[in-house]
Amino acid sequence: MGLLDKLRRNGRNEVDQKETVHVEQLKKGYEVVEDYFVHKPMARIKIVKSPKLGAGLHYFAVETPLNEVEEESFRKIMGILSKEMEPPKDDEMTPEEYVLDQAERVAEKYYRALGGHSEAGWRKIFYYVIKNLIGYGPLHAIMLDPNIEDISNNGVNSPVYVWHRKYESIPTNITFIDEETANDFIVRLAHRSSKHISSATPLMDGMLPEKHRLAATFMNEVSTKGSTFCIRKFRKDPFSIVDLIKIGTLDERIAAYFWMILEHKMSFMIIGGTGAGKTSILNSLLSLMSRNDKIVTVEEVAELSPPLPNWTQFQSRQSFQFGEGAAHSISIFDLVKVSLRYRPDYIIVGEIRGEEAFTLFQALATGHGGLCTMHADSLNSVIKRLTSPPMNVSKVYIPLMNNALHIQRVELPKAKDGLNFGRRVRTIWEIEDFDQYREVAVWNPRSDTFETWFENSFLLDKIATTKGVPRQDLLIEIEKRREFLADLVEKNIRDQGEVAERILAYYTAQKENSKKEEGTKKRRKPSVKRKRYFEDIKREAKPEEIVLEGEDVGGDFASPSSSPEEVSAPRIENETVAEE
Repeated sequence: MGLLDKLRRNGRNEVDQKETVHVEQLKKGYEVVEDYFVHKPMARIKIVKSPKLGAGLHYFAVETPLNEVEEESFRKIMGILSKEMEPPKDDEMTPEEYVLDQAERVAEKYYRALGGHSEAGWRKIFYYVIKNLIGYGPLHAIMLDPNIEDISNNGVNSPVYVWHRKYESIPTNITFIDEETANDFIVRLAHRSSKHISSATPLMDGMLPEKHRLAATFMNEVSTKGSTFCIRKFRKDPFSIVDLIKIGTLDERIAAYFWMILEHKMSFMIIGGTGAGKTSILNSLLSLMSRNDKIVTVEEVAELSPPLPNWTQFQSRQSFQFGEGAAHSISIFDLVKVSLRYRPDYIIVGEIRGEEAFTLFQALATGHGGLCTMHADSLNSVIKRLTSPPMNVSKVYIPLMNNALHIQRVELPKAKDGLNFGRRVRTIWEIEDFDQYREVAVWNPRSDTFETWFENSFLLDKIATTKGVPRQDLLIEIEKRREFLADLVEKNIRDQGEVAERILAYYTAQKENSKKEEGTKKRRKPSVKRKRYFEDIKREAKPEEIVLEGEDVGGDFASPSSSPEEVSAPRIENETVAEE
């Protein structure tokens, strides 16, 4: 279904929605806790203490209403647009910009028929045009609220609920009171997600144009109260690693540790409950990866957006066709298998819950790096799930997942930025064996700080052995990276792409410093022992017999005419001699 078809369908449904969706009005006696605009001056949000909820919180979406004259002009514009509006010819304009442009064209063309309005009146009319053509109808103001994490409805005659980042789960003043209207709204959401939902296939999981994740059921086929939905809002500006450090989800030292882990192609998984922030922290950590890495992401709904150039993105497909020749579904399992043929440095699975886990661990066994998320409340639960059907990962493969990070939504000991709750990395484990793992970092719930023991890390020992350097060198490097990240936080460099560029600049500077150090070693003066050695040679040998070119300084020296017996010298032990 094209954009124009969607607009026309939405336009036809407007009258029914306005009459069959109850929007409770704010009454006297309600104590306003917070009041803010989401679209000034048309839409504002009021968080109030409601007497009918026992002084519990109630979320009111309040929109400036149209007067009778404006309402009439609005309906005329909607009718004209449904007949005259052409599909957009290019993608230079966003859907909102295009519809606004077309609405302004209609207003100018039919100015006399529509009647004169003030500038404020036209702004009100155009707001409602946007709201009902390409917006979310009765939920439009809620969708504009950046403080909302998800929006859900449990069925007809049940209020729409929101999860507010400050006040958590609270009911709104919006209720669907008609089954047909609720069903039409679900179909509208499905079409916006380019998905299909019907009585034959009453379940749907998709992504809205703004990348909000949508789950829905249709009619009372599987939900007894009628059509339901849950929209998990996607931030237009995803959390970067700097953002998560600033809000306290983790600290710079933990981020520097994972930077080291990612650099050396080690694997880790992020575990936690629903809404704990698993995808957010995984996405932010991806900015710490090297730009030379080739990565493949596999997801049911594409949410990850690593700021890396060599990135292949896979998304599963669910088929709703029947009969011979119908397109078949493509699962996460299928895509993980395909990703192995792309020779990736890292395979990143948005969430493992089935047989794809076995394939991912097979990939780890062949030397690929792997990252994933998983719903679980502890590492013990993770291992039990991994080793049971349908995952069936062998116990001997468990240590191939080197790390596990547990993130959780917790109550803070002290409010931060006005919030009493937050998301914190609770524990980081290094997995040595199926039943053997050690904690290297934990969150202290009393002080809201992190305690780390990276000096006990066996993974750093493993990296040190591979590189042939002392473990202390790696701890020093982690400290340097901690300072580097702290500097980014202080300078508020929070854009995901800019963070990745700074990481690249860090690597470049590191290489240049290594070259300078190497050059200094090559140019250093000979040791006292070496000077004496050459002086002895000169005193004992004739000038024409001294030929040093092309010979190893640490070996025997002799002229072409002399034999080893004539001129020899003992090898200098434990002496590092740089090449000239």
